[in-house]
Amino acid sequence: MAIARCASEITLPVKNLGWKTILEFLDYQFPLIGKQVWQNRILEGKVHWHSGEAISLNSTFQPSKRLCYYREVEEEPKIPFTHKIIYQNEHLLVACKPHFLPVTPGAEYVNECLLERIRQQTGLTDIVPLHRLDRDTAGLVMFSLNPDSRNGYYQLFAERKIEKRYLAIAHLGHALQALSIPHSWQIMNRLEKSKPSFTMTEVKGDINARSKIKLVSKQAGLGLFELFPETGKTHQLRLHMMRIGVPILNDRFYPRLLPKVAPQFDKPLQLLAKNLSFVDPVSGIKKEFESERKVELWSVIE
Repeated sequence: MAIARCASEITLPVKNLGWKTILEFLDYQFPLIGKQVWQNRILEGKVHWHSGEAISLNSTFQPSKRLCYYREVEEEPKIPFTHKIIYQNEHLLVACKPHFLPVTPGAEYVNECLLERIRQQTGLTDIVPLHRLDRDTAGLVMFSLNPDSRNGYYQLFAERKIEKRYLAIAHLGHALQALSIPHSWQIMNRLEKSKPSFTMTEVKGDINARSKIKLVSKQAGLGLFELFPETGKTHQLRLHMMRIGVPILNDRFYPRLLPKVAPQFDKPLQLLAKNLSFVDPVSGIKKEFESERKVELWSVIE
């Protein structure tokens, strides 16, 4: 059994839908875990208010109050690749994560994530990711270290003042193999959650996802692409690459969801968050970061 070292937090809903106790709410909110499991966790002191006060089986539901609990899984996968911290000051930390490692706990991952690795490496406790990368994607992730400046960095993302550059490799169809280099696309569409809920799909409606894509080199039927997301929807780049007819190499979600298997460490998704640049809201100085990781055509050509 793997148990999270740090608590997960949830803010109870403003509207009470009839839950008399915290136990009833947790059973409703996490139906796949089961009421008996929550009863055991409560009795073992693994569920408490944000203040640290433990709850009991009879603790009443309290709207908007913050609750902490510790995630558990029977067996947690281990990711045999390392991360690297490439920048740190009192406000900001930038790290490069490997493929397969999630940024935060989720599903069967409770401690094996970039956030927990950095906590263990640095001893920092008040550290918050400012954005996310898919578990399958490698590259740069920014963390806030100071609650006093945190909102300024959040605003960079909310106001789209962060410039991001990704690299990706994909098989080229006959039409794209004939294109001259470089060749660019501007993709604009609407993306929403699909089924299963961890996937996304294109739907009709107001545009909420924008990306610029550029084919920069070709070799042996493969293309190297630069991707510049202007918005940050889940799986946006993966879907926008599929939109132009070139799903990213080793993508197990798109265009077809493949059965879940153990991580295929020899076949990482060929997508890398390579560059980040922005004007720092604290210093007013432009900061630019680049991942040392590489996505190269020759490395995937057998």
